[in-house]
Amino acid sequence: MCGIVGYVGEKNAQEVILAGLHRLEYRGYDSAGLATVRENDLTCTRCVGKLGSLEGALRQCPHTGHVGIGHTRWATHGTPNETNAHPHLDGPGDIAVVHNGIIENFQELRRKLEDGGVSFRSETDTEVLPHLIHAHYEGDLFEAVKKALREVRGAYALGVVCRHEPDLLVAARKGSPLIVGLGDGEAFIASDVPAIMQFTREVIYLEEGDLCTIKRDGCAIQDLEGNERSHITATVDWDETTAEKEDYPHYMLKEIHQQPDVIRHQLLTYVDKQTGQVRLPDLGLDEVALCDISRIVIVACGTAWHAGMVGKYLIEGFARVPVEVELASEFRYGNRVLGPNDLVVPVTQSGETADTLEAIRIARQEGASVMGVVNVVGSSIAREADGVIYTEAGPEIGVASTKAYTSQISALVLFAIQLARTRRTISGEAARGLLKHLWDIPGKLTHYLESCETVRRVAEKPRYLKARNAMFIGRGYNYPSSMEGALKLKEISYIHVEGYAAGEMKHGPIALVTSELPVVCIAVQGQVYEKVVSNIQEIRARDGITLAIATEGDDLIREHSDDVLYVPDCYEPFSPILVAAPLQLLAYYIADGLGRDVDQPRNLAKSVTVE
Repeated sequence: MCGIVGYVGEKNAQEVILAGLHRLEYRGYDSAGLATVRENDLTCTRCVGKLGSLEGALRQCPHTGHVGIGHTRWATHGTPNETNAHPHLDGPGDIAVVHNGIIENFQELRRKLEDGGVSFRSETDTEVLPHLIHAHYEGDLFEAVKKALREVRGAYALGVVCRHEPDLLVAARKGSPLIVGLGDGEAFIASDVPAIMQFTREVIYLEEGDLCTIKRDGCAIQDLEGNERSHITATVDWDETTAEKEDYPHYMLKEIHQQPDVIRHQLLTYVDKQTGQVRLPDLGLDEVALCDISRIVIVACGTAWHAGMVGKYLIEGFARVPVEVELASEFRYGNRVLGPNDLVVPVTQSGETADTLEAIRIARQEGASVMGVVNVVGSSIAREADGVIYTEAGPEIGVASTKAYTSQISALVLFAIQLARTRRTISGEAARGLLKHLWDIPGKLTHYLESCETVRRVAEKPRYLKARNAMFIGRGYNYPSSMEGALKLKEISYIHVEGYAAGEMKHGPIALVTSELPVVCIAVQGQVYEKVVSNIQEIRARDGITLAIATEGDDLIREHSDDVLYVPDCYEPFSPILVAAPLQLLAYYIADGLGRDVDQPRNLAKSVTVE
């Protein structure tokens, strides 16, 4: 993995591919390369490091072909270096391949090819593919790719070109996302929509097992058995500027500031203000199905898991349905007990997270219903689930998730309210009251973000910038917030941080408290406020540094805190949405102050599409 772009048409392929790869930089990568075909000649250039290195090499030796493939690699097999960078070539240099995913039986295939006289140049699993395709090539690239993939086990999104067929691009997808873009006399492939938004809005989302030939006038799709497959062409309705930084120094900061508009748009989409009712048109569950649910299992990874934990509090509180929250990576290997009255809810920004996708397939095999909370329309999880709530967040470019997180929480709020009304655990009047509180959130977020310079001034204090360890604590609805705040800070600042339930401090974490340890304490007004204040006092008694996230007007908290960041007062169950903003900004300003690459933190990719 991580980013794929391919082109066939009248334009210079190098320019199109580089533009697309720049749009995919947010996915994270350690090397880059491209290969183009012109008049039966295949040219390949690869470099370690950022795209600037590749562009420098191409200025010395530019490509002039009109068909090509490009890749930004995030290392899985083999260290980041030029030899391991994509595209990979067969022995004669006739065939080039870019690949996202993992070939699980690559060692077996490599030994077989080496026994046949093939010499390998790299340490990667990907290099078996061009050699295997070459072994099957008899003048028809599409057939050769098809035969090669029948021998492959694992996950892949592929782009393949051959110098003997200079007007053809072959693509395939299994377990790793890939789209085809259709233009006027040109076509594209990409691993994500932003790569080709500047060229076309007409896309086909390839499905599991798809193999396609792509030419200037369109594409034809089959499965590995040669059966024709039909697909609907979708129109991407994102504004192209949503994938630009505009006047912000980083995508992450822009996306933090987009959160009020995202939630406002979500409410306008799903709430009828006249009737005060939630409308979730793609839910896929009628009233009978909602009433028959005996248990909900939320599966997710990373930030989405934290959103799911908030969702547990909301659903159990409003609808009185028991909820479990599972890490998708553990769920798929656990001793699951699922049945037809269970609802599995995958929460995911991309809709392509490998562990989450496998979890819902297992759930469906065991008879459970599946309802996704997904941002990307047409993604694998959106297609494979029985129903879906789209979070309507638009493209999120920063690797550290911000607006996707808060939109997932607000989507789960809407689901909890609809479920509660259907099951009659709350009245219509109570539901309207909850929605009124939710409508207040975008305005309160906007108000807060207008004063975010306060967070910058706190973050720039030496006691935070120079910290090598930190802790976040919260209780109730904001226990998940403590874990999300810790994740944000650790993933972009590289400071060691942990999030804990505040009530667990005496069960171990308090042993870490010293005069050099900052502890971020989420202490907004609510039923557990006094308990959290007691935890803060315990930390202060041991000389710990305390930074409180508190409700506006709470002057008492200053007596127990070295610093305070205030958020507007709000209905407690919805406070994690507001609390997210100072936690995100704190992480952002500390990381920026340390000179970190905020949008592309080391070792991380935006969408984890391999196990």
